[in-house]
Amino acid sequence: MSSDTRRLPPWLRRPWPTSHRFQHTEQTLETLRLETICTNANCPNKGECWGRGTATALILGGVCTRNCRFCSVGTGHPEPPDPSEPARLAQMAQTMELKYLVITSVNRDDLPDGGAWHFRDCVLEVRRRRPSMRFEILVPDFRDNQAEALEILAEALPFVFAHNVETVPALYPQARSGGNYELSLQLLQMAQDRFPDTPTKSSIMLGLGETDEDVTAVLRDLRRVGCDRLTIGQYLKPSKDSLDVVDYVHPDKFAWWKERALEIGFNWVQSAPFARSSYFAEQENTSA
Repeated sequence: MSSDTRRLPPWLRRPWPTSHRFQHTEQTLETLRLETICTNANCPNKGECWGRGTATALILGGVCTRNCRFCSVGTGHPEPPDPSEPARLAQMAQTMELKYLVITSVNRDDLPDGGAWHFRDCVLEVRRRRPSMRFEILVPDFRDNQAEALEILAEALPFVFAHNVETVPALYPQARSGGNYELSLQLLQMAQDRFPDTPTKSSIMLGLGETDEDVTAVLRDLRRVGCDRLTIGQYLKPSKDSLDVVDYVHPDKFAWWKERALEIGFNWVQSAPFARSSYFAEQENTSA
């Protein structure tokens, strides 16, 4: 790694909040034994989001069946889905008085439905307790059962349907060896076709060695399959075994990418160093 990437630049430094709301969020999640992507993936926004009283729920356990090198979530042989998790998630939403909930999961290639039934059950149970709740589901690629998974998820509409391509296809062998770029595009296309009134969303990281041409091609691919929401953020190494950062992208370049994405046809774009798939996902627009 070059000396330029050993030390965080000024725009990537932020204080760790100690507000009452942060502590309340932390205590609620611990009491209800709920996993979050905030903690499992060492998200740099954990302090800010928990301080705002929001968190992204990680369902289906904290063990992934794949081993993507950009991620710090544990890999191995996960336990069966916990039937009590939907109720605990609903209690969390009620306790924290949430209005918008992002639910994601590890990859569960061990399950015939890839975890789709559990996503559905979680959404329906939370909605039963909080009927006005709005949802975003950030799903895995459902590998061999995409059509079946979408049919199951249809029972839980409405929601924003998100699936991340993560990086450019040329970097998949290093960063996302368990994934398949075309399969991810296919899932987004199928979701758009199956749920034409449902917003679809994806996310890409910068700083892994991609070129501007690579990124532009991905944005065009996403629009081609009907994806209308986009998040672009800086890759930050989440653990010592994860991929190294190749480059820290300046905030001005992220602003440029936002304008470029809007020109290409996305109608909702978050593009900033700390932007992540669920970061300020509840915003109706991103013009501010």
